[in-house]
Amino acid sequence: MVHGFGASCAHWRKNLPVLGTACRCYAIDLIGFGGSAKPTPGVDIDYTFATWGEQIADFCQEVVGDRVFLVGNSIGCIALMQAAVDYPDLAYGVVLIDCSLRRLHERRRHQLSWHQRFGAPILQNLLAVKCIGQLFFNQIAQPQVVRKILLQAYKRPEAVTDELVDLLMAPARDTGAVDVFVAFTRYSTGPLPEDLLAELKCPALILWGTEDPWEPVDLGRQLAEFPAVEKFIPLAGVGHCPQDEAPALVNPILLDWIEELQGKNQN
Repeated sequence: MVHGFGASCAHWRKNLPVLGTACRCYAIDLIGFGGSAKPTPGVDIDYTFATWGEQIADFCQEVVGDRVFLVGNSIGCIALMQAAVDYPDLAYGVVLIDCSLRRLHERRRHQLSWHQRFGAPILQNLLAVKCIGQLFFNQIAQPQVVRKILLQAYKRPEAVTDELVDLLMAPARDTGAVDVFVAFTRYSTGPLPEDLLAELKCPALILWGTEDPWEPVDLGRQLAEFPAVEKFIPLAGVGHCPQDEAPALVNPILLDWIEELQGKNQN
């Protein structure tokens, strides 16, 4: 299981115990996030989907030691698809939960409003100035601000708990967290989801919160047109992180699909 931007393996804390009744389950911190190391961008490491895809593949090969089902949320979906494309024998199937559409990607900017089209690159360049990047990060990395952002992303306010805020805040205090945040915020290249779906050799299941304010479900439905996608399931009344906001909806779907694919592979 692969988390989204700014999150960690703990974002799957409501899924692991349930899915673990049927199969071995693992959740990882992508390097730069959660409790992982945060090497200096551009010096020690490049924070790209190629890097994270390689990390996921290495973990599966060296720790899991078997083919896997890969489940991701937001940018985690891009990272795991990169792994599945680069290592075609790695995955039985992939699950994309509110996949990041990468709407600030340089190839998508023509689709933005004029002020977003010109404003986004200016902000990205400003963040490259160390003092500005630090100031911007400090303004965001406050419990009350994180809670406000979560209340935008989640449709169900009761799911935005102190525990959730704390688990997202903790990595922000790590040395190097600011540099990772700025590096990814300025990352406007690399693959789009449709690039990877076009190359994916294993089946895909897509789940999407109908109230996602960041990745609109109508745009998400377009990904269902790719041959690799077996099912697209809208999740009514939830936002960008359904696995955490509504695990009672997500967990049974995952269990059923994994069982279905396992049956096909055995036959």
